[in-house]
Amino acid sequence: MDREKWMARFQVRLAMQPGVDRAVVLQAVKEVTAHCADTEEHPQTAFGDPDTYAVETAARLVPADRAARERRNSTVAQRIGSALRRAGDAADL
Repeated sequence: MDREKWMARFQVRLAMQPGVDRAVVLQAVKEVTAHCADTEEHPQTAFGDPDTYAVETAARLVPADRAARERRNSTVAQRIGSALRRAGDAADL
């Protein structure tokens, strides 16, 4: 996997983690980019799988309470969406 693909996958996966905002993504990208520039290592060599590293990075950079709050809010939103879809399906009967 080339650098650009690794970084793109890492950023997308990181952005999908609970509590991750733009500032967290920018900080993480800056850290990876600086490390790779200093060591001349490929991100895959330095950090491993981009998906796994994104999860680890989110756990390190996002406060646990913020991540937990976003997971709860996401679950509530999913339940509401599901109930609205069922109600819409029932109305079509």
